[in-house]
Amino acid sequence: MDANFVDHLTQGVLTNNTTVLAQAITLIESAKTEHQKIAVKLLEKCIGHQTESIRIGITGVPGVGKSTFIESFGKLLLSKGKRVAVLSVDPSSNETKGSILGDKVRMESLAKEQHAFIRPSPTGGSLGGVARKTRETIILLETAGYDIILIETVGVGQNETTVRDMTDFFLLLKLPGAGDELQGIKRGVMEMADAIAINKADGHNKKPAESAKMEFSRALHLFAAKDNGWVPKVMTCSAVENKGLTSIWSCIENFVTLSKENGFFEQTRKHQNKKWLREHINHILLRDFYEHPDISKALSVLEKKVVDGEITPFRAAENLVKNYRET
Repeated sequence: MDANFVDHLTQGVLTNNTTVLAQAITLIESAKTEHQKIAVKLLEKCIGHQTESIRIGITGVPGVGKSTFIESFGKLLLSKGKRVAVLSVDPSSNETKGSILGDKVRMESLAKEQHAFIRPSPTGGSLGGVARKTRETIILLETAGYDIILIETVGVGQNETTVRDMTDFFLLLKLPGAGDELQGIKRGVMEMADAIAINKADGHNKKPAESAKMEFSRALHLFAAKDNGWVPKVMTCSAVENKGLTSIWSCIENFVTLSKENGFFEQTRKHQNKKWLREHINHILLRDFYEHPDISKALSVLEKKVVDGEITPFRAAENLVKNYRET
């Protein structure tokens, strides 16, 4: 049954059957062991059938207009003959593990387009503002023929860095007339940005947006030069009025051209795959550790001792790892 089901999913993804594609992504995101086994087989069949894509990470604090920007930007790309996929990530509740997943509603117009695909996913508690299975989902989307993949992060501030390790271009959206402290974005994110776009540069915000552009342009000169020779750009835009979006796309095209010419594009992808391998190894080891029956029993006992002050957390952890190695 598994083999037939995997073939069914593979064929559906290859032909961009969006219903099957959504089903395949759901399978990949599942934490169930039986689903993960099928997911591995599916990914093995899909790797090698991927289209050449541009992966674009888009981040910014809540309220900066990420969803509106992506919808307008996505429509621009569609008008240029691109096939656009959007991975929008919503934060999961630490209490209920639930997530609103409202981006498909917010991008209702783009979602109706024939050559666009929007997939909201919960973070599932993972760090970095992205869902844990985002990399695997990218493989499916590229297999389905999408050549532009937009990854919208949660936008919570300090952990907005993981997306950099799975994209080619990193776009940081800013608000006009708001200081960095107010926006909650740390210097580290600015250093990683390949471009900064001051969004909502319309109406009474036009002048503050131009001022912000000058400020951020000066700030970027203080950062170390990028290894690929790219000089980050600062632009203004209005997603509501569809202004400045063409310039942002031209900026991304120039970045990709430069990166491919100097070999940095391929080099970055290889580095990302290497990091993906190590992260997956860590995930497998952690899962096997906590699911080991002997460890599960010992952990409950040691947790009580730690809570009661009978043993330090450090000694308890060492004992658990030692037991795991000896089993």
